[in-house]
Amino acid sequence: MQHTSNKKGTSCYLTITAFAIIIGLFIWLFTIIFEGEKPIASLHPLPEFLSKKQTFILDVSDSKRGLKELKVTYSQGGRKATLFEKRFPFEGLLNRDGVRHFHQKLEIDPSEAHLVQGRLDIEVQVWDYSRRSGGDGNMTLIQHTMTVDTIPPSLGPISRMHNINLGGAGLVIYRTSSDTVESGVYVDDLFFPGFAAQEESKEGIHVAYFALPFNSGLDPSIYLWAKDRAENTATSNFYYHVRKKTFSNERINISDAFLKSVLPYFSDYGFSPEDSDIEKYIKINNEVRKENDEFLFKLMEETASERWWEGKWLTLKNAASMARFADHRTYYYQGEKIDEQYHMGIDLASLANSPIEAGNSGKVIFAGKLGIYGLSVLIDHGQGLASLYGHMSNMLVTAGDMVKKGDIIGNTGQTGLAGGDHLHFSILVHSVSVNPLEWIDNNWIEDNITNKLELIEQQE
Repeated sequence: MQHTSNKKGTSCYLTITAFAIIIGLFIWLFTIIFEGEKPIASLHPLPEFLSKKQTFILDVSDSKRGLKELKVTYSQGGRKATLFEKRFPFEGLLNRDGVRHFHQKLEIDPSEAHLVQGRLDIEVQVWDYSRRSGGDGNMTLIQHTMTVDTIPPSLGPISRMHNINLGGAGLVIYRTSSDTVESGVYVDDLFFPGFAAQEESKEGIHVAYFALPFNSGLDPSIYLWAKDRAENTATSNFYYHVRKKTFSNERINISDAFLKSVLPYFSDYGFSPEDSDIEKYIKINNEVRKENDEFLFKLMEETASERWWEGKWLTLKNAASMARFADHRTYYYQGEKIDEQYHMGIDLASLANSPIEAGNSGKVIFAGKLGIYGLSVLIDHGQGLASLYGHMSNMLVTAGDMVKKGDIIGNTGQTGLAGGDHLHFSILVHSVSVNPLEWIDNNWIEDNITNKLELIEQQE
């Protein structure tokens, strides 16, 4: 009887165990089949505006039950269209071999899709093979709203006559539509940003100072350009006439005495121990010069949007001109040609340590040691105009100071690559050096700048 009782107990235990296993398998299967994790989906980019054919990258995945269906639609007004749809096959036991990840490129072309200006909604729906939601599965939804804007901004010149000297500067006054976010002038591949006239009643009117580099051809491409918030762009021509200018050639003989006088100023540059004095000089005249130009370019990226200057620029008093703008300099050492460069400013000499006046009002954006220019001051006059003062013996201003035309900013000297006491003076238009003689000429200022600025006041 005891043996029979043990058999019954064992049988009962096995029955319970089997039942538990079955229940466990059922729960496990239920958990898998009815899992509640939604598919993962991403769509990028998500632009605010649609102005041209746009490529979208769609990534969807589901690591558990696998992907079942994908549908991408867009709608505008009462019209809805399918951009892409796909159904994924159920493969293997419990979709074990089904698709877990899918990647797709999508394109919407406003023109081909006959979209109108205004709101556009795009929707991505992704389902998996879960039996939730009445068998439909878990669903992930992405919705994004864009604005269709394919109409470029409008712009056109207000000023009419633009006579530009080779190596000189110009100013154009123009008007843009209200949706414009960036505009200016292109001179071949160089872009010169425009600035708002800054009067509430003159909305849409801009000024753009631009430069025609001295080494440009006589047939440059100069035109207005604008971009709106949807990144549509537009261009507009305006009348201009380029005046040919010739520039001088200068032979400069480098002596050992000159090298001994200037090289100590560059002792911290980090020359190779094997470099001779003349090799050091050539590196300074090339590598340091290039670094200085790049530094000035960066500084001018933050030019003020307001205009601080007024009238012609002042120059060093009682000074003689020692070197001209865009002089082509050929350097010789012991009778052999060693280098050639262009002089991007004018050199003015008076008495040693002569006081230097700020050429015009503005903000000092640099005051310090500047390579070949030695102790230097750079003044931002606003809207892309700046003046550079080099080879100074001392400086009386610091970066951030506001100066008025005629303020004393320092004294002349012979720091940097200067062979004697003088002032190197440059005018820059968005970091492009232009002929300073234009900006110290009252007639040129009036004919090419002031008269055009007066056109702003005449606009309704």
